Amino acid sequence: MAGFPEDFLWGVATSAYQIEGAVTEDGRGPSIWDIFVHIPGKIADGTVGDVACDHYHRWEEDVNLLAELGVRAYRFSVSWPRVLPEGKGAVNERGLDFYRHLVEALHSRGIAPVVTIYHWDLPFALYEKGGWAERDTAKYFAEYAHLLYRRLEGVPYWITLNEPFVATVLGYVTGEHAPGEQDPRKAVRVAHHFLLGHTLAVQAFRDEHLPGSKIGITNLMTRVLPASEDREVVEFAYAFERLHNGLFVDPLFTGHYPREALLAFARILWGEEGARDGDLEAYLYAQLDLPLEDLESFRQPVDFLGVNYYSPTRVAFNPESPFGGLEFLPPAGEATAMGWEVYPEGLTEVLLDVHSRYPGVPILVTENGAAYDDVVEVLPDGTKRIADEARANYIQAHVQAVRRAVEQGADVRGYFVWSLLDNFEWAHGLSKRFGLVYVDYATLERIPKASFFAYREIVRTNGG
Repeated sequence: MAGFPEDFLWGVATSAYQIEGAVTEDGRGPSIWDIFVHIPGKIADGTVGDVACDHYHRWEEDVNLLAELGVRAYRFSVSWPRVLPEGKGAVNERGLDFYRHLVEALHSRGIAPVVTIYHWDLPFALYEKGGWAERDTAKYFAEYAHLLYRRLEGVPYWITLNEPFVATVLGYVTGEHAPGEQDPRKAVRVAHHFLLGHTLAVQAFRDEHLPGSKIGITNLMTRVLPASEDREVVEFAYAFERLHNGLFVDPLFTGHYPREALLAFARILWGEEGARDGDLEAYLYAQLDLPLEDLESFRQPVDFLGVNYYSPTRVAFNPESPFGGLEFLPPAGEATAMGWEVYPEGLTEVLLDVHSRYPGVPILVTENGAAYDDVVEVLPDGTKRIADEARANYIQAHVQAVRRAVEQGADVRGYFVWSLLDNFEWAHGLSKRFGLVYVDYATLERIPKASFFAYREIVRTNGG
């Protein structure tokens, strides 16, 4: 069996709000998540991210763990309100210094920094002015990105946005994530402004002419599996997959949304009568008072596409479903503690589909991992052990899925496990553990799990 390329980028990933803590220290301003988590009932286990893993104070210990793991890259995000407490204007130099020191420490260990500019923590000051529903936020985002390009030296990989589809749907349709709104009409504007912010940030990156640096975007992708071969079910499955996987990628290459996304927008906003033939983009943009010429500007070349993959989505057709006839089904077979089906072949299929649809663009698997209910075992000598074989098996199976995609021609350049540390898992709070390293939230002790050592061997042997 062919191996991975010698320069394959093995890494792990985290995000600022999920690990940093120190939410009021050294000049940091509040984000929408700082406000959201303190609303009773919003977080399943009632916890908040005020401390999380306390990475802000323990980052040197965490860099040591990265070095012990032997990874070639570390993906982390910058907290926008830590650097720009108001989202714009005055720079918080102490916040910027934190990331500068982190980047320098990574370089000293031979670890490449992969920096996500936005991982959902919009400064609350900008949300009070309308947030992503307003065009100005895209402009302020590009200014923030430009600041990072100039002040964080030696970053070889930049990611503009993490999973904008999830941020749009869970933040503005279902309300499960910050800012907790349920306004589909506003969600369409938010999606547009995410794409505009990405576009402006890429333009700012090109203007800086940073040698040796690349820029891309990361999207959550899934494999949508129909419950039967009935034509209606198959068509609905395909349409949802194109909406989910293509909404924030197709415009970067074509200057247009996937037609399936436009039909979904029309159905959500105006019912079946809105899902009509004709120039749907022009119709939608006129109704939402958005400039149609933005679409062509979205067609900006990116240097790579980030793919986050966890599980497939199984669907059936049900005319009574609130999702326009689409019914989401439970997993078939093994599932993680999140209730997500373990289906590594879906990752192979997604990577081949991305490679086929967007030829010539390298791919990074920027997140892949699993939550399980870890148990800490104290051995007779007092050492602690977490025997998370299920997570180790999940990672091994998905690494092999990436290998199969590479062997079939997909240009995959890297793989990042989510996550280095157990952390604050958004609406689930601290109850779901994805880490290769166990975090005791009472003491903040870090304990490498069995999966840590299993992944270390994968990295050491370049995929085995």
